[in-house]
Amino acid sequence: MLVRAGFRRHSTYRLALVAGLTTNSVFGFIRASVLLAALASAGTSIGGYDAPTAVAFVWWGQALLGTVNLWGFAEVKDRVRTGDIAVDFLRPVNPQLAYLASDLGRAGINLVGRGVPAFLLGALLFDMAWPPSATSWVAGAVSVVLAVTVAFSGNFVINLLAFWLVEIRGITLLWMIIGGLLCGLYLPVPWFPDWLRTLANWSPFPSMLQNPIDILAGRVVGADIVSAVAVQVFWAVALLALGQLVMRAGRRRLEVQGG
Repeated sequence: MLVRAGFRRHSTYRLALVAGLTTNSVFGFIRASVLLAALASAGTSIGGYDAPTAVAFVWWGQALLGTVNLWGFAEVKDRVRTGDIAVDFLRPVNPQLAYLASDLGRAGINLVGRGVPAFLLGALLFDMAWPPSATSWVAGAVSVVLAVTVAFSGNFVINLLAFWLVEIRGITLLWMIIGGLLCGLYLPVPWFPDWLRTLANWSPFPSMLQNPIDILAGRVVGADIVSAVAVQVFWAVALLALGQLVMRAGRRRLEVQGG
């Protein structure tokens, strides 16, 4: 029910979906051209990416850009600051799970209304690698749901820091910058230098974008799919658990005045 409510809530912003689709499509064309130029200059594949796989990386990334919330949100932070979070604590549904369900609905409408059309446009314009099997399609869908969950869970923890800090915009911005770099938003993580790739792989950020893209682009197949999804499950569970701990600590700290 909450997922459906989130879907319907964000489906009302139709002009925003159209604007996002247009922006994603334009930047997808630019990014695909840049990566193809890099591959042509190298004269060979880079990090396991040939031209069709690199194109798939770009357009699956553009499709998931609005689906997976890499930019964060402020609703929980604002409710902490105003004290409205106390109302959430009185409801029968765990606040974290309620906000997660709403975010899954938001992800769904963005994927349908913004991501899929951009991806299909990319498929018309470029020679693209497709998921090689039904297993890849199913695992890719599961991976996308996990990516949305991991991204939400990290942002939820950042929002909860408002229980202790007057302003968290600096932390939110830092999370966005580091996450954008390490999740594979700009370049595939396998293209990173060894030290940066190791750092990325020890963080939750590739689980937000790189892992589902690799599965859907056909770069990760067979037993490697299980490993990629397992990493996402680990980070989803770990960040959800951390969110519960931080939320309980914040609830003990909460003071709301009123009459």
